[in-house]
Amino acid sequence: MKDLSLHILDIAQNSITAGARHLDLTLTEEAGQIAFTVTDDGCGMSRALLEQVSDPFTTTRTTRKVGLGLPLLRLAAEQTGGQMKVDSRLGEGTTVTAAFDTASIDCPPLGDMPGTVSLLVQGAPEGLEITYTRSTPKGGFRFDTRQVREILGPDVPLSSPDVAMWVRDFVAENEAEIT
Repeated sequence: MKDLSLHILDIAQNSITAGARHLDLTLTEEAGQIAFTVTDDGCGMSRALLEQVSDPFTTTRTTRKVGLGLPLLRLAAEQTGGQMKVDSRLGEGTTVTAAFDTASIDCPPLGDMPGTVSLLVQGAPEGLEITYTRSTPKGGFRFDTRQVREILGPDVPLSSPDVAMWVRDFVAENEAEIT
């Protein structure tokens, strides 16, 4: 994958597939490092699957025999001198954390986080709550679908194109203030 936002999108999609009702995305830049965490309350992974999760030939999908998302993320992080960690408990959820050394020539660009967050919100199944928290040395902000639903009320779906554009603009404006 060419940028970190695509890795985040891939992991978030895995969370949705795992039946998550809450999805928390956290992105932090500080001291020459960029790190992100994706936490969900989906079905989680067994200990056996968790031990093999970085093997590209391990997947729970039935449509193909390889699962490249986490192995590629681990490789990308380690190429910069960073790391990836997966914590999961069956029936409780999963947390994926990755850290990258931004001084490394191999550090991928962040990519389009406003587009990623907007796409996740627009394509989220009914009832999935998403938070996105971003912090840098210049400040931070938080986006929360629960707050958006409170403001819009029950008659306006988050999948609406107008809402998706607003989400993208909101995230982009807030990121511009702290980067």
